[in-house]
Amino acid sequence: MTEFIIRLFVKDYKDTQDPDVRLRYGSVAGATGIVCNVFLFIAKLIIGTISRSVSITADAVNNLSDAASSILTLLGFKMSQKPADKEHPYGHARMEYLSGMAVSALILVIGYELAKTSFQKIINPQEVDFSVEIIIVLAVSILVKLWMMYFNTKVGKRIDSPTLAATAADSRNDVITTSAVLVAAVIAHISGLNLDGIIGFLVALFILYSGIGIARDTINPLLGEPASEELTKLVYDETLKSDKRVLGVHDLMVHDYGPGQRFASEHVEVDAKEDVLAAHEMIDEIERMFEEKHKIHMVIHYDPVVTDDDEVNEMKEYVESHLADIDEQLKLHDFRIVRSKERTKLIFDLAIPFDFKGKEDELQKSLDKIVASKDKKYCTVITFDLV
Repeated sequence: MTEFIIRLFVKDYKDTQDPDVRLRYGSVAGATGIVCNVFLFIAKLIIGTISRSVSITADAVNNLSDAASSILTLLGFKMSQKPADKEHPYGHARMEYLSGMAVSALILVIGYELAKTSFQKIINPQEVDFSVEIIIVLAVSILVKLWMMYFNTKVGKRIDSPTLAATAADSRNDVITTSAVLVAAVIAHISGLNLDGIIGFLVALFILYSGIGIARDTINPLLGEPASEELTKLVYDETLKSDKRVLGVHDLMVHDYGPGQRFASEHVEVDAKEDVLAAHEMIDEIERMFEEKHKIHMVIHYDPVVTDDDEVNEMKEYVESHLADIDEQLKLHDFRIVRSKERTKLIFDLAIPFDFKGKEDELQKSLDKIVASKDKKYCTVITFDLV
């Protein structure tokens, strides 16, 4: 069913890097969400009103909020495809994140209102009617939401959309809440125990939880996140295999301006003996490769590395071995030696993970003692990089 819808409505569905194809995916997902959620809202509202069930009515309103979310998602996809202009040189792709924030705000407001209504129902409970129609509507709702969860998960992964990933999570929450409403209706019919207000309140809490989760998932990329492990590995692997003259890669930075608008920079190590013009041409080719193959706007800094100096190689290995004893996560790069009559400076960058417990000044003092134990002429000049 999912693949049929995609192939029917998404032209060139395999080319997910194409902005137009990505927009068509988002439009299909948004339209599907609107149709399914409006259908569920109408069915549940009718049954909830007839049966005087606040939990079913609450679930209906939740579906209405999901329909509104799908509309905002659809608008976000369309606005995010606007080309870059003078005021927004990095494009408008972050509109997808902003639409996600609007969705989360809507969900939070509705969740709050439903929590108040359900609390009143707990204080002043009313008898809930039970019928086969209620069971059928709720069971169908669960099946529809299970399919929507699968549909949005598949499309979200295919086009790498955080908004659709959040929509899939919201559908999962809907399955849980509707199942709870169904259980409450059955319990009330069998035992006479009225849990309608309590279940309605729990539904509201799930709605609030979903809203907070969506807000977090959309705010984080706006604030700035580190590159994922998958993206980091892809960039490093692609760079290293692009040319045998590339000796190493470090200092990767990725700036995410929305899906399909990633800007990155990295330092590439090349033998210092390499011809400068030839190295420059190689760097240009790697940058073009990332643009054409992965839609990443890459800027590469060329780092010449001395490979035939025995003292440099020996001291680099010496420092690296002691760094491993301190913390295996500590990594150095850009290692070089500057010699003078009095001192020999070991200059390098040291990558430190954010969860490193030590202090930079204490770490430098320890390394100064370590290199001085090798020879008193050595001292360190370290640039610390948090990674």
